[in-house]
Amino acid sequence: MILKRTLLASLSAAALLLGGALAAVPAHAQQAAATPAEQPATFAADEMTHDQEQSVVTARGHVEVNHGERTLLADSISYNQITDTLRADGNIALHLPSGEILFADTMEITGDLKNGVISDLRAVMQDRSRFAAKQATLVNDETLTMDRAVYSPCEQCKTDPKRPLLWQLKAVKIVHDRTKKIISYYDAWMEVLGVPVMYTPYLSYPDPTVKRKSGFLTPSWGGSSDLGFLVRAPYFYALDDYSDVTVTPIVTSKERGALAGEYRERFTKGEINAAASVAYDSNSRAYGHIKSEARFDINNSWRWGADVNRSSSDTYMRRYGFGGEDSLTSRAFLEGFRGKNYTSVSTLAFQGLRAEDDSRTSPLVLPVVQFNHQGDPNKYGAYNTFDMNLTALTREQGTDATRISLRPSWNVSHIAPKGDIYKLRATMGLDFFNAQKLPVPQNRGTTYNGSALRIYPELALDWSWPFARRTASVTETLEPIAQLVASPYGGNSYKMANEDSQDFDFNDTNLFSANRFTGYDRVESGPRANYGLKWSVVGDGGGSTSVLFGQSYRLKTDSTFQAGSGLEDNFSDYVGRLKVSPGDYLNLLYRTRIGKDSLDFKRNEIGLNGTYSVVNYSADYVFFDKQQGSEFDGRKELSFTFGSELTEFWRTKFSGVRDMSDNGGQRSMALSFVYEDECLTFDTTLGRTFYLDREVRPTDAVMFRIVFKTLGEVRSDVTTSN
Repeated sequence: MILKRTLLASLSAAALLLGGALAAVPAHAQQAAATPAEQPATFAADEMTHDQEQSVVTARGHVEVNHGERTLLADSISYNQITDTLRADGNIALHLPSGEILFADTMEITGDLKNGVISDLRAVMQDRSRFAAKQATLVNDETLTMDRAVYSPCEQCKTDPKRPLLWQLKAVKIVHDRTKKIISYYDAWMEVLGVPVMYTPYLSYPDPTVKRKSGFLTPSWGGSSDLGFLVRAPYFYALDDYSDVTVTPIVTSKERGALAGEYRERFTKGEINAAASVAYDSNSRAYGHIKSEARFDINNSWRWGADVNRSSSDTYMRRYGFGGEDSLTSRAFLEGFRGKNYTSVSTLAFQGLRAEDDSRTSPLVLPVVQFNHQGDPNKYGAYNTFDMNLTALTREQGTDATRISLRPSWNVSHIAPKGDIYKLRATMGLDFFNAQKLPVPQNRGTTYNGSALRIYPELALDWSWPFARRTASVTETLEPIAQLVASPYGGNSYKMANEDSQDFDFNDTNLFSANRFTGYDRVESGPRANYGLKWSVVGDGGGSTSVLFGQSYRLKTDSTFQAGSGLEDNFSDYVGRLKVSPGDYLNLLYRTRIGKDSLDFKRNEIGLNGTYSVVNYSADYVFFDKQQGSEFDGRKELSFTFGSELTEFWRTKFSGVRDMSDNGGQRSMALSFVYEDECLTFDTTLGRTFYLDREVRPTDAVMFRIVFKTLGEVRSDVTTSN
């Protein structure tokens, strides 16, 4: 009963706001399209009589009248040839061209089935919502006026048909104007579970055939410790069939408010999506942000795009609820796809939103040119590839760097008669570097200004030999894998700026990579070998398990790899991966890196997810230490989500993130409940974030959202900071 009263109270409050929004929807007239000439009506029935004196034709039993796109069904129909009217009785169903169906007990209608008077109407709309009225009048098949009418998309309870509908609208009069595509209510009130909760003298909204229409959207309200009580009142304006604008004034009790806007447009070969805002605080300081995206196809091979993402301050978007990003990236690009070629020209700009970020040291990358080509294989299966990259970046403070990289290579594969697989790759790397104000080791001075050239040949041979056997209902595969790489020592001079190869992580995904660095600026050097063993088993029912374990060895240590990377010695750490997926109820992924001497776990990642009956879950745990010289901190974190379907209509979800380090703690928690049926969605979430960044404090939040399907939604959120 407590839950029912809570839901009733929430629905009642939402109905009041929804009614105010719908009452403000304008009713713009639209021209009705001309209809083609209609064919004469045709009759079909089990029995038919003709009273010649009265000029009345009476049909009984499964009567069907067709006139153009309209069909009238009834138990009996009398047609007066003089007045050109029909009277239908019993199990009446009038099918209209719009897809609506009018059911009734009695109906008097003209021969063209466009004008009539209907008793005890029951109408089903295109979206399966329903009207009922004591009496209705149809005029020119354009206007349906219903007296003492009820509207609801909710279905009756199957076990208790007399139980009140979850919600319904009642009115003294309801008018459906198909020309204007508007449904209007006069002297209307909303009932929730049979209880009247709202009255309005007038209410209107577009009919189900309208996908987009200008007007006020449902307002939302809420509050926060920073902004106080706030109200959002969005207005949607359809510019044309392909573009629209949404403008949302935001009124707050503690600040001077804000104005948010969204623009969308679809073109034949592209689209634009943009969102922006401006706000003034109590000290008359202005803030704003923009998030935009444009994508356009030039032809079947080329396209271009642009993303503009900026904020006037680091914490503005989080305070006003426009996003919680740590950084914003803006870019413009032109790219082409043709055959086995890819070309891209782009520019990038970054804005860091963390407290330690300094805009003066953030680079402007202009340009980045990337070209990739793969040739067709010859009769021996050999093929050529060619990669080219040009990157230039500048900073207000710090290093300016330019690099041109060329990577031609020759590749060939071979499967031996016994099933072992060989892949040979020969690459010649050419890199030209230029740097200004590049920090250098102390014994080299303070900064370097100049150029450098790197010539880097590399030969790599991959080998694997999969063995498979069939046992009962499973297929088992054992595959030893090895890779030999030969390249000269060195190649990473202090004269070469490292911009794209700083984020390095040795794991199972790059165990058999000839160069494990993520970019072009750094290369692995010297002869080396990578080796491992892969085992997998796949069941006929779809379940599978696989294990990969391996290590790397190099003849001489490579000083490019920092201590803690796992590759700083001759023998690397061990890396492994375990995947277990017996069915939908369990999917396990475990990845690890183990110290070669201490056998300590240097990195652990565990991912779990699955669905069992009405329960679904996911959990992720990650642990790794900070690498020497890396800008990224170590991490020890657990995140989880558990969900369950409580009943046919109710479901719940609980999620959280916890920092497992010594000085860590809970980062966020959220609990949500959702009720959803054919006519209503009720969603409420209780959450807490422990994020602390300057004026953004740890926050408690309560949010609820109610969607009256076919009408609109109402939402509210309240946040308090500690």
